[in-house]
Amino acid sequence: MTQINSLTTGQIDALVKLALAEDLGSGDITTDGILVQDDTATAVVTAKEPLIVCGLDIFRRVFLYLDGDATFPGSAPSDGTEFAAQAEIIQVQAKTSALLKGERTALNIVQRLSGIATLTRKFVETAQPVTILDTRKTTPGLRIFEKYAVHCGGGTNHRFGLFDAVLIKDNHIKIAGGITSAIKRIRKQTSGKIEVETVNLDEVREALAMNADIIMLDNMAPETVKKAVALIDGKSKIEVSGSMGLADLSRYNQLGIDTISVGALTHSARSVDISMNIKI
Repeated sequence: MTQINSLTTGQIDALVKLALAEDLGSGDITTDGILVQDDTATAVVTAKEPLIVCGLDIFRRVFLYLDGDATFPGSAPSDGTEFAAQAEIIQVQAKTSALLKGERTALNIVQRLSGIATLTRKFVETAQPVTILDTRKTTPGLRIFEKYAVHCGGGTNHRFGLFDAVLIKDNHIKIAGGITSAIKRIRKQTSGKIEVETVNLDEVREALAMNADIIMLDNMAPETVKKAVALIDGKSKIEVSGSMGLADLSRYNQLGIDTISVGALTHSARSVDISMNIKI
């Protein structure tokens, strides 16, 4: 499965151009109407709450796109760095027009990605020793950035898309006529690892009989997971999934499972509070 531990210049540029075009349209009528002289100014970006920052290269690129001479004085933090409330994250020095026109776009991206990284860190720390996985429940068009944010928070990427890992889910099983049939059909097409979603112990037994590499225990109570772990007995990797919140982790992380997949990392993370103020 693909792990997203960095972003390319091309990926960043594509996002920045799209986001700025959406916000600027034909031009910033407020800034263009107020500015008489476009001097250079410095803005300070501050964490308004504790957070794990993510998206700083994208932040920098927003202002470099608007002002090729933009600089970022002071420290150069990296994604994944933890900041306390009221801590300075980064400074940007650029034309005043660039600061005003790029502020919201840059903050929107960093706040969103930092929100995912911050929530992921909480899950990772609470779930130890179990590994936290993300899912494909991402914002269309932004998956690579959101999975990168999961990485920055210490999480592990599950499959990136439908193309890089086999995961037989409930509807696949229905269409194939059962787990056994589904796995037999897949094995005619690939020699790669096969993961199967199960919803009860009978399905766990069937997946075991077919030598599934990974068995997903979906929406199972801790008592059932404990029985499934005993049945599997190390013969396959075990993933638990299903509306898993932070408060649920302590009921599962000592049962002998390997991973917990959490859709909430990307579909329910709130943007963290970050401000940007121009020095006068």
